Amino acid sequence: MQRQNNFKYESQKLGSWYFTVAVILFGAQLVLGLVSAIQFIYPSFLYDILDFSITRMIHINALVVWMVYAMIGSVYYLLPDETGIETVGIGMGKLLFWILTLAVTVVVLVYIFIQVGPATQATIWLITEGREYIEAPRWADIGIVVVVLGFLANTFLTALKGRRTGIMTVILSDMIALAGLYLAGMYFTDNISMDQYWWWWVIHLWVEATWEVMVGALAAYALIKVVDAKREIVEMWLWIEVAMLFGSGILGLGHHYFWIGTPEYWWEIGALFSALEPMPLIGMFVHVLYDWGKEKGLKENSGVDTSSNNTPALLWLISNGFGNFLGAGVWGFFHTLPQVNIYTHGTQFTAAHGHLAFFGAYATILTAMFYMGIQGKYGIKKLRATFASKMAIFLITFGVLGMTVALTIAGYEQVLIARAQLGATWDAFFVAQNQLWMSQAMDWRLIMGIVTTVGFFYLVKDLLTISKSPKNVYK
Repeated sequence: MQRQNNFKYESQKLGSWYFTVAVILFGAQLVLGLVSAIQFIYPSFLYDILDFSITRMIHINALVVWMVYAMIGSVYYLLPDETGIETVGIGMGKLLFWILTLAVTVVVLVYIFIQVGPATQATIWLITEGREYIEAPRWADIGIVVVVLGFLANTFLTALKGRRTGIMTVILSDMIALAGLYLAGMYFTDNISMDQYWWWWVIHLWVEATWEVMVGALAAYALIKVVDAKREIVEMWLWIEVAMLFGSGILGLGHHYFWIGTPEYWWEIGALFSALEPMPLIGMFVHVLYDWGKEKGLKENSGVDTSSNNTPALLWLISNGFGNFLGAGVWGFFHTLPQVNIYTHGTQFTAAHGHLAFFGAYATILTAMFYMGIQGKYGIKKLRATFASKMAIFLITFGVLGMTVALTIAGYEQVLIARAQLGATWDAFFVAQNQLWMSQAMDWRLIMGIVTTVGFFYLVKDLLTISKSPKNVYK
């Protein structure tokens, strides 16, 4: 029989609050993405109501913020399991959740109803800083720092008081870097090259290094819970990931330096090492799933039930191995080589890489954590996939892959016409925009965006109803 609110710890309950907001922002990201895709094809759509620059900005920022919410929620969820005690300062944690959610709401409303401001410090402080991915006004920047410091304090004090696992040690180390690197984005200078230099430290090392380590730790925890993976195996790969990401990640930052006046040696260094970033996480999945499959076969011969105790989470975790390799690895590598990037920089190749990398590296694992939260909330011993579970993962994955292919074709068209043939002039940009391949690719990008959104609705339906499925086994 189904039981409600089966959380053993208040920390897990708080984690479910973060998950709820994350799902809402995930939906907002997709809706604003569809609006942006329509505006790209039909510029008059919502003209003078919501500018394309605003819908695109909210689309990107909703992506970043829902993933931050999901990561914080995941840490609060696993913290009692890994430490053996309730989170220290749980009352402060709940207060900070409401402060952050209120701030995010206000920022989004300002983006929608005010949109732009004069070129003064007032705009930077109250409306937007105007830097992609970190457009939040300065007051919100400061608020985010305060919330993250409170989150850091809760996590560290809990870890110091309870037991310390390898997963927790990695999370604690990563959170110091996560908080510290965000501060680089608060540095402002009128020199555009210098400003871009510090901006990329946030975008690359915050998103592509510290986030990778964080979801690696979450994946390690989830694999232990979902398929009873050996802790020593996942933690071994986790430490390899830490070494490679903070080594190759820092050097890989150089592939962003192509256009901002840094020495040429950064081009090759950046291109080579940035391709290594997803390797440890992929190695973890391959190793764990191979061992699980081998042991599963041996135990099943003895009549032992070795099935996963959370099938939807396992499916999303498996999709991470493929998505991370393709999005962050293959699509990231083939357009960051300097000999290629001179043509691909600023084209739809970048958007293709971004869509698949964010989905493959982060969204998959964080969605798996949503299902972990559902399993914990209702005390389900074995959570089985439903029709909605399968439709959600199929449609979302198919939709994102479809958008990636469409954007890749558009990027190829831009490279061929705007860059190689017409010399990257302003006129060349508009000639490329009016080519048949570009218009068809953007049409397909919109169609695949709709497919992804339908998959999201299946995901929401599943998260709301899966606990009632007769397939589930309750404790």
